[in-house]
Amino acid sequence: MAKKIPLRQCLGCREMIPKSELIRIVRSSDGDFTVDATGKQSGRGAYICRKSECLKKAVSSKALERSFKVSIPAEVYEQLDKELRDIEEQ
Repeated sequence: MAKKIPLRQCLGCREMIPKSELIRIVRSSDGDFTVDATGKQSGRGAYICRKSECLKKAVSSKALERSFKVSIPAEVYEQLDKELRDIEEQ
């Protein structure tokens, strides 16, 4: 029997994609936001494709704010965009 592959929905394009192909954005218990490339950090997580366009869509539709149930400062979006671009280059 084949192993079940976990699927998660990208907040930008809204497609169901295997978890291993997505980037997890984590909000820790102290309120810090980070990009979790491993997918194993503790905290509330939301998933996005490895494309900066998906982050832009998630920002414009406020999908990240709805997912984390908190308003997110612009500096956090800039940090996430920079980290996503670093991951895209690899």
